[in-house]
Amino acid sequence: MELTADLSAPCAPDELFGWIDDLSRYPLWMGLVHRATPVDQQQLAPPLVDPDRPAWDVELRARVGPLARSKRLTMVRTVRELNSSVVFDRHENDGRKHSVWRLGARVEAVGTGSRLEMQLHYGGSLWTGGLMERVLSDEIKRSRDRLVRLIAETRL
Repeated sequence: MELTADLSAPCAPDELFGWIDDLSRYPLWMGLVHRATPVDQQQLAPPLVDPDRPAWDVELRARVGPLARSKRLTMVRTVRELNSSVVFDRHENDGRKHSVWRLGARVEAVGTGSRLEMQLHYGGSLWTGGLMERVLSDEIKRSRDRLVRLIAETRL
């Protein structure tokens, strides 16, 4: 499954990048990310002791009517181009093979503001299917509005 979304924000690229560079901030604006807490890199296998590759324990949650689906994963920031792009990839510590989860984001200046494009790639079957893709897509649309509101509120 591959989902792509974009938004325009009334701020400079570095300000917008600050909201997407750290997964700990995602629960504030992206409803799919229920929780994201930093992980000590020493606990990962193999250990990733690199300040440019921080890791987070992430709980994703989506609601379909009265039912909710959730998924916990460890995500590592694998790419970071300051104020431009970031990529987070799944990195589990249990020795088993897992489905690919990749979240990428790119920020660019547009006029007096910025444009954000995000791509979510999921290589498994749990979250696929027409209904779930529509739920994820709807939540992404709501997240856009929350992020733009948060940017405006922090600028006051």
